[in-house]
Amino acid sequence: MPTLIVLRHAKAATEFGLADIDRPLTGRGRRDATAAGKWLSASGLRPDAVRCSPARRTRETLDRLELDAEVGFERGIYDNEVRPLLDLLGSTDDQVGTLLLIGHNPSLHQLVHDLTGDGGASFPTCAVAVIDFDGDWAGIRPGIGRHTADWSPRPSV
Repeated sequence: MPTLIVLRHAKAATEFGLADIDRPLTGRGRRDATAAGKWLSASGLRPDAVRCSPARRTRETLDRLELDAEVGFERGIYDNEVRPLLDLLGSTDDQVGTLLLIGHNPSLHQLVHDLTGDGGASFPTCAVAVIDFDGDWAGIRPGIGRHTADWSPRPSV
């Protein structure tokens, strides 16, 4: 039974003249990413593999999680479209029981909604959604996931 952990990157700086892909985390972003890693560990959520956007802010978020898992950087995650994310999930090796996907909005929020029918009103920076599936990765499609847990560094309003 596959488990998908969806994590939006932590808060990133906006600096004039800096390319979007090169935006670093802010101090708050670094603190939130560390807190997300602690929540994952305390919740017993240890990914077997990570698929991460190559953007600096997602890589810095990943570094602060302090995980021991195989990591792959996927340009398609940075492109911020849902269809490539679904394709990526469907091509995941069945040896991977738990996959962590680190990327960007709006595609991550839409992905959670599409997979579970429950994406919540928002998906803020550093938000985490945990989705369980029956079957295997190749069978993942919209509407079949169960949203089993979530976390955010900011209390919901």
